[in-house]
Amino acid sequence: MIDRRRRFWQKARSVRIRLLSIALLPTLAIMPLFFLSTAYNWSSRFDNLLIAKVSDELTIAHQYLSRLMESSDLQMRAVADSAEFAAHIKTGDAALMRKFLQAQREQLGLDFLYYMSPDGEVLSSPEFAQTNNLVKWPVVSQALAGAASSNIDIFDVEDLQGVSLELSERARFSLVETQAAVPTDRIAETRGMMVHAATPVPSETRGGALVGGLLLNRNLEFIDTINDLVFPVGSLTEGSQGTATLFLEDVRVSTNVRLFENERALGTRVSSAVRTAVLERGEVWLDRAFVVNDWYISAYEPILDSFGNRVGMLYVGFLEAPFREAKVSTIMRFAIAFAVIVLISVPVFLRWARQIFDPLERMTGTIAKVEQGNLAARTGVENSGDEIGRVAAQMDDLLGQIEERDQELTRRVLERTRDLEEANRRLEATTKQLVLSEKLAAIGEIAAGVAHEVNNPVQVIQGNLDVLQIELGDDAERVKTELRLIDEQLHSIFLIVSKLSQFTRPDEFADGMEVHRPVDVVRDTIPLVQHLLNSSDISLHLSLETDCAIAVNRSELQQVLVNLIVNAIHAMPHGGQLWVSVSEALKEAGPCVQIMVRDNGSGMSEDVVARAFDPFFTTKQGEGTGLGLSISRRLVERFDGEIFVESTLGIGTTFQMTFPQARQSCSS
Repeated sequence: MIDRRRRFWQKARSVRIRLLSIALLPTLAIMPLFFLSTAYNWSSRFDNLLIAKVSDELTIAHQYLSRLMESSDLQMRAVADSAEFAAHIKTGDAALMRKFLQAQREQLGLDFLYYMSPDGEVLSSPEFAQTNNLVKWPVVSQALAGAASSNIDIFDVEDLQGVSLELSERARFSLVETQAAVPTDRIAETRGMMVHAATPVPSETRGGALVGGLLLNRNLEFIDTINDLVFPVGSLTEGSQGTATLFLEDVRVSTNVRLFENERALGTRVSSAVRTAVLERGEVWLDRAFVVNDWYISAYEPILDSFGNRVGMLYVGFLEAPFREAKVSTIMRFAIAFAVIVLISVPVFLRWARQIFDPLERMTGTIAKVEQGNLAARTGVENSGDEIGRVAAQMDDLLGQIEERDQELTRRVLERTRDLEEANRRLEATTKQLVLSEKLAAIGEIAAGVAHEVNNPVQVIQGNLDVLQIELGDDAERVKTELRLIDEQLHSIFLIVSKLSQFTRPDEFADGMEVHRPVDVVRDTIPLVQHLLNSSDISLHLSLETDCAIAVNRSELQQVLVNLIVNAIHAMPHGGQLWVSVSEALKEAGPCVQIMVRDNGSGMSEDVVARAFDPFFTTKQGEGTGLGLSISRRLVERFDGEIFVESTLGIGTTFQMTFPQARQSCSS
């Protein structure tokens, strides 16, 4: 048992096993793990892109619904303020007023339109079967109080019948049993989802309110318009289809989701998981969801009525299966390509390894024969000029010398011993040289691989960006800013690599500056922080009064501006005003360009202002490093600039930077 273990470890320590491990371990173990990790990461990013896409599409649908309500409000105001409407009110002729309301209702595409006088008289089109308590709706009571508004309201069957029986019938749906929906005993949906708009009538006319409504149940034109806006032709992968739906609570009342080939899924219901998240908890759903009979990448958001209650949902989504198939197909193609590379590379690696361990094994075998007394044994390795070939040739020469001098061994024992010691030293030196050469070759290969892996993706991105600009042609003008930002960020990558090179080899590089116009840098910086401004109730005011240029590193000036603007946004958590200006100034040293970032946020005390530029000083404990302003000041002073801060607690903060103007940089 002990001998077997000893033989095993002797084999494990052999050159053959080690070389085979070096050749095959990266290809058969490390590379497959790298491929699996990359495939998983790419798959996750692909899924995140689909979620981001459906989120953007939900935003478009929400904006269209909001514009529909705003449009109804504006149209109602136009009618209420028209001279023709005022003239009909002054005549006091109810028949003429109803005829006028009928014409306006048809022109505006509304399902009902009525005028309620200050004393409660109602003139409507169509003529209401019963008025009930119309003032119960907030939009109506607000209009009577002098405030115009539009909102979504749910009309029950009595409200709909009070308008007209035809409207009540149009709103009615038979509920269709739906997979994954919450069980229910209801068999029909009789309520109607209404775009409800009202505007006050000027008091000089007579006063009162003009009220209109548009029923969204079965309003296929409305939902198809949303679908066309959200999913234009060519926006989805082949085989997928986009869908949009309006829900009254969890019932589809307007949709282009198909139950069968030519039948819309009206009356079907949303899955229980979505209902719980959106209707009960008021969350926005951005995930895959089961829709009627298949899985879709879906986005749902709750719809609130004029009372503030969650009464429905707005949905957009697209079929998941084609995207899933495309993802699997892509991964499979990469897997096949990887397998082919492995099948090709493994024999090559084995051949290279064999060229190393075969001569070594032959040398070992020759030495074993010599130890057994066969002084005529030779390695037979051809001297190819490499280290191993030279060692084998030297060994054969030594064996020849040993054989020739064996007869003189007795007389020249001491001399021969010295010769063998010298030969051993030479062999050891040659072996060390071989090991050192192998290490240097490995280091060179790794360095070349790193350079390739860094440069290749950057060049691919730059090349595809150029192709994209060529392919877009004249359409590239619409996304000129985004394309330019991508190009500038690629340039930033090159700058980062350059800075790393300067850090490791400072003697080979020299600092340099370029001339830039601060107004251009400010304009390019705003899109980088626009998402923060959009998520806050902050108004941005730009004052770009000069086109003079300064000698500065563009990306570093942009870094300073981003830091100052983000600090200003953080100082206004409840909204406020943000001013960014560029102007000329005159100082003792000469003409300057002044850049100012000012907010009306929480401000800073005198103690905080005194330490604002100290490294690691921060008022946002646990959130910041305290290095932002310190680094900003260092960058500004690097280009002969100055930065100052003025702040009053509770009023706001102003950061002011001044830079010397570049010579002849201002246009006349």
